[in-house]
Amino acid sequence: MTEKYSYKEAGVDIDLEADGVKTLINMLSYKRTGEHGMLGGVGHFAGLIDFGDKVLSMCNDGVGTKMRVADDLQDWSTVGIDCMAMNVNDMYVMNIEPIAFVDYIATEGINKEQMVQIGVGLNEGARLANLNIVGGETATLKGMVNGLDLAGACLGVQNRDAVVTGEKVAVGDVIVGVPSTGVHSNGYTLARKVAEENGGYATVLPSGRTVGEALLTPTRIYSEVLDVCRQVEVHGMCHVTGGGLLNFLRISDLGFSIEDPLEVPEILQWIAEKGQLSENELYRTFNMGMGFAFIVAPENAEKLISLIPGAKAVGHVIEEHKVLLRGQEIN
Repeated sequence: MTEKYSYKEAGVDIDLEADGVKTLINMLSYKRTGEHGMLGGVGHFAGLIDFGDKVLSMCNDGVGTKMRVADDLQDWSTVGIDCMAMNVNDMYVMNIEPIAFVDYIATEGINKEQMVQIGVGLNEGARLANLNIVGGETATLKGMVNGLDLAGACLGVQNRDAVVTGEKVAVGDVIVGVPSTGVHSNGYTLARKVAEENGGYATVLPSGRTVGEALLTPTRIYSEVLDVCRQVEVHGMCHVTGGGLLNFLRISDLGFSIEDPLEVPEILQWIAEKGQLSENELYRTFNMGMGFAFIVAPENAEKLISLIPGAKAVGHVIEEHKVLLRGQEIN
């Protein structure tokens, strides 16, 4: 089947983006002297800072072009949750507890109703993640920004010996997938193109929901991770965001084989069908129903699965540094 769409054709080249990020990271050579230096390197889901017996962590992320869907539907009530989720989920990957957050809004002009609704979502996201919003910044950038961009930065903390870096991941470990709530907040340049050229956001899905409603479903906040890591020894974790299954390669120099993926949400099935997208394109762009994953020793998989509704074993760790889906490499 010839693909009708691709993420690259829609305007986002994942490979070029990865090369650009690598180029930028290669320029970041300076390291702080004195106390509280950086632990590890740049490139994991969140950065780590030495703080004695504790480790501090920082990360930042935004909502991306999901904001365009919110603009078109004049509904910004949930994008604050997305902004919070995209940050705190990157903290949970390393078993870091998020404690504080600052938001950044860049806009072509202030709209009070937008601000109210964004505030509602940010507040709900803070409640779900149990953290404080300690500040933020709003910049009116007329002529530079078209519409509104919402992003944020998060601070987290954890005992040094409880941080999960992925260094314990071993060949034969089990990958346990945890369901997403839908598209989450990645791949929207492609999702929007498919939607806009196949009936628009008012198109009704078999469930009765519209495409617009499904696309605005907020990203799941995986706050249960902290409790799970207290009960089960976890070797590694993955937040499945932009790049899909390729995010697993950020965890370890080993590889990851997904043999029995989670059920694909309705909206992603619709995007796949209308976009005539290959499995490779889908699983390197979207989460495809698995928004988060744990990597544990085989003897711990059953207990972990019992702690999270909907979780299941989806694959295992392999020797070669690549990602396989049902035996085929994702690239």
